Amino acid sequence: MDFSVDYLVDLSEAWLPIVLQYGAQLLLALATFLIGWWLVNTFVSKIGNLLQRRQVDASLHGFIESLASIVLKVLLLVSVASMIGVETTSFIAVIGAAGLAIGLALQGSLANFAGGVLILVFRPFRVGEWIEAQGVAGTVHSIQIFHTILKSGDNKTIVVPNGSLSNGHITNYSREPRRRADINVGIDYSADIKLARKILLEIAEDERVLRDPEPVVFVTGLGDSSVNLSLRVWVATGDFWPVTFGFTELLKERFDEAGIGIPYPQRVMHLVQS
Repeated sequence: MDFSVDYLVDLSEAWLPIVLQYGAQLLLALATFLIGWWLVNTFVSKIGNLLQRRQVDASLHGFIESLASIVLKVLLLVSVASMIGVETTSFIAVIGAAGLAIGLALQGSLANFAGGVLILVFRPFRVGEWIEAQGVAGTVHSIQIFHTILKSGDNKTIVVPNGSLSNGHITNYSREPRRRADINVGIDYSADIKLARKILLEIAEDERVLRDPEPVVFVTGLGDSSVNLSLRVWVATGDFWPVTFGFTELLKERFDEAGIGIPYPQRVMHLVQS
């Protein structure tokens, strides 16, 4: 082939406009791709560090990083393709339609997954804590992506979907280091209230009872057949049930020794003879 000067000039005149027109776009697209790829990796790394500081579950930690990386890199590739003139409208429409169909088909599972993510990120409860939610109560045995497993007091396994769990009321009985125990009792109307209060405060002189706030006894109401008293003490969360059960038994023994009656519901019947 004869590469004469005239031939090379004609070739350059034919290709130079194309190179000038698309070369800048290619260079800009390549620069955008490289910089965008670095930014995505940096952003995903920061997300990983944040999740690690929040002590997010390890399995969820890796899943969120992978998901964020894939989504951001796909968006980056679509943006770079559009910069070099590739038609992406149809491609994006197909992705959107597929995502909508999958979302509708897995609506319940996605809601549970989102709830699991929220629970693992914000930690309204942790493994080993006693909670009450969705009409059930138990110790948190494990927090999974779609469900939370509870163990009831009589060792039943309760599986609660994370979607409803994350959107409902949750009572966490173990989160605070101390709790108030209320020991309620009713005494006869003829009984000495001051003596009953004295006995209750003596019962509260237990090493498990905190002195701040100090134990108190209130008259909480006048019932149909009893004067209702309430001993209120603050204890460590782990001592709540032992103190509640122990004090209830002890006050019955002490009231019996002091002759203070604990009434039970009574009904008086009058017989009228015609």
